[in-house]
Amino acid sequence: MPRWLPRAMVLALALVACLQLGTWAFHQLTGLLINILIAFFLALAVEPAVSWMAAHGMRRGTATGLVFLAVLIAGAGFVTLLGSMLAGQIVSMVEEFPKYLDSVINWINSSFRTELSRVEIQNNLIHSDWLQKYVQNGASGVLDVSAQVLGGLFQLLTVLLFSFYFAADGPRLRRALCSVLPPARQAEVLRAWEIAVDKTGGYLYSRGLMALISCGAHYILLVVLEVPYAPALAVWVGLVSQFIPTIGTYLAGAVPMLIAFTVDPWYALWVLVFVVIYQQFENYLLQPKLTAKSVDIHPAVAFGSVIAGTALLGAVGALIAIPAAATLQAFLGAYVKRYVVTDDPRVHGHRRRGAGPVPARVWRFLQGPRDPRVPRVPWARTEAATGTAEQEQRTASASGREPEQ
Repeated sequence: MPRWLPRAMVLALALVACLQLGTWAFHQLTGLLINILIAFFLALAVEPAVSWMAAHGMRRGTATGLVFLAVLIAGAGFVTLLGSMLAGQIVSMVEEFPKYLDSVINWINSSFRTELSRVEIQNNLIHSDWLQKYVQNGASGVLDVSAQVLGGLFQLLTVLLFSFYFAADGPRLRRALCSVLPPARQAEVLRAWEIAVDKTGGYLYSRGLMALISCGAHYILLVVLEVPYAPALAVWVGLVSQFIPTIGTYLAGAVPMLIAFTVDPWYALWVLVFVVIYQQFENYLLQPKLTAKSVDIHPAVAFGSVIAGTALLGAVGALIAIPAAATLQAFLGAYVKRYVVTDDPRVHGHRRRGAGPVPARVWRFLQGPRDPRVPRVPWARTEAATGTAEQEQRTASASGREPEQ
């Protein structure tokens, strides 16, 4: 046996053990790594406000605390207002549910000539097997829901704590990162950090401005329709539609439609029409102007990044996908060499001169080969060339000279 073989076998086994241990540790720490990633992007989002306050003489720790306190107060007020609104509406809907059920049963009986009664439907529903199983499963799942709520609160506190340290100790973190890199790499890291701050902060602030505009527009509609809890519903539509990608618009419009339906079913239809029209106005007019400087990213790239982020990290990936893609695009754009584009009509979406449309080319193919001694006239200019030749012949006849061949 060669002397190096036992050592190589031990080394190979050690590498396999380290790989297995690293894989196990990564799977165990996936939740913590996702929380740290969320905290980092949250710190990047509040970095412009914290830096502005620190530039005016305030300590970074105090400035970071004030920013996070404002965010927490706004979030708690929104959740409280929305919870009270939903609780009141649920109570009123439960109280009015027998009337809604009677109206639906009367419509079914008059339309389909049936003899349904509300008491019979309620008895069949109460004594059904699936309802009893659902109640039993719900009672057994109360502890699971409580554990999920506590876990969610712990994750929220973890994210806030890490984001506070990232924002408050941002300069120290950058110095620590640059201290292990050569000077050339330090400039690239600082440039990437600055681009990430600009893109993430710009994305957040542009979304906040669009949420404010959406709140105002939907508040006016709900006030005109006399829908209750118009301020809370407007805030709900503005925040959910802007900060939840792809499906946020539909989730945001469902709640005001439901509450408007309790007032008048036609009001729900008006709310739906307004939500669709406003979404088109926002996508094609408002959003390109507001995000042109902050997050200059193509809509197709944004949609693809949201899908990729959702596939990788779920809802968290969907939230941070657009600023991450904008940061990567801006960082790569600074190092990609670009050239002057040739002045070709095909670059601007035009066809090559003389090619002609497809039917003309098919007709020329069916006519067969032409005499090479006869000059070929482009299809698009045949009529114009014929008219020019006739005009020259008439002019030559009037002047008494031979026309040019």
